[in-house]
Amino acid sequence: MAFWFRIPLWQRVIAALALGIATGLIWGEGAVSIKWIGDLFIRAIKMLVVPLIFFSLVAGVASIGDIRKLGSVGGRAMLLFLVTGQLAAILGLTMGTLVQPGRGVDASLAGSADTPPPASASATETILKMVPENVVEAMATTDVLALIVFSLLLGIGILMAREEGAPVARIFDSGAIVMQKVTIVVMELTPFGVFALMAWVAGTFGFEGLVPLAKLVALNYIGCAIIILVFYPVMIRFIAKLPVIDFFRGMVDAIAVSYSTASSNATLPVTLRCTQRNLGISTSVSSFVVSLGATINMNGTAMYLCLATLFGAQIFGVDLSWGDYAMVAFTSTLGAVGAAGIPGAGLIMMALVFGSVGVPLETIALVAGVDRIMDMIRTTTNITGDAAVAVTVAAMTGELDRVEMISDDDV
Repeated sequence: MAFWFRIPLWQRVIAALALGIATGLIWGEGAVSIKWIGDLFIRAIKMLVVPLIFFSLVAGVASIGDIRKLGSVGGRAMLLFLVTGQLAAILGLTMGTLVQPGRGVDASLAGSADTPPPASASATETILKMVPENVVEAMATTDVLALIVFSLLLGIGILMAREEGAPVARIFDSGAIVMQKVTIVVMELTPFGVFALMAWVAGTFGFEGLVPLAKLVALNYIGCAIIILVFYPVMIRFIAKLPVIDFFRGMVDAIAVSYSTASSNATLPVTLRCTQRNLGISTSVSSFVVSLGATINMNGTAMYLCLATLFGAQIFGVDLSWGDYAMVAFTSTLGAVGAAGIPGAGLIMMALVFGSVGVPLETIALVAGVDRIMDMIRTTTNITGDAAVAVTVAAMTGELDRVEMISDDDV
């Protein structure tokens, strides 16, 4: 047993993925008999949705501190986080619309759900549903959009209460940490869930069932590459007016760690060291921006949630309007904010985005098999974005040692 846990989770998941595909192709339709293991994994993920969103979002908002005292650093950082997050979401929607990775896929590939009817709620009804009449009912029915609104308001209330709200903030901060630990425990089931789900897909649908998954993985990597190699360099070069090559050279260690661990939180110490020692960002700015970014700046996750939502909508024939596209972009950004910086958190946030536009949650069962492979590059995108925003804000506020950034001695 000790040997099992000494193997990094990502290696166990990739091995389970390969073994599941091989088992399914050999076993054939008999592999459906172990699908219940994958279903159990998906149920465990759904179990975490409400408490993880609730605690993480409230704690994330409360951790900002007094909004009026954030000053130029906090304001610029939040603006850049918001802009890059929306651009990432638009990128995911664009790729999903143009390529349509789920088009022509049999809906039974994602589970037993029936194709849902087109959403008929008007814009007014959608806005009204965002404000829950009963918060407990919203939690019980997994009305995640209403839960998000309440969580944001509660976090703002804690900020407004100042010293009196500090004890409540500590409760939610502790709750968020506890839920992250619970999520880590559930993520230990990932190799078994991935093995069973991939064996079922390969055994029931053969190579034909693997093609849409391969297309989704490819689009995820392409999208993250565009964010890393286009979005961030534009910000660094034209807003911060800094050399892009020196930025990436200084972030090599953090990029390597983030890709292997698929965890923004686990990479945080390395990201801080790289931004302070290699990029020349002052300790105060890097500590604030990078730590905040590890909580709320998840551009790779936002892009992926949009892409996965369109993937599921195309499989089940859900007709999305322009209003639905806007809702997907909005909820994907919120879902990325609420996602904990640990492996698999983006998978849990899918329920939020899917539910907002009527995409069946059974899509998660299909995507879960390859999520870890995509999570690795998404995490790299997220931590690179944290550093890009930090160096840009530092350059704008005079908190950057430009000589240290372009020096090779510290890299």
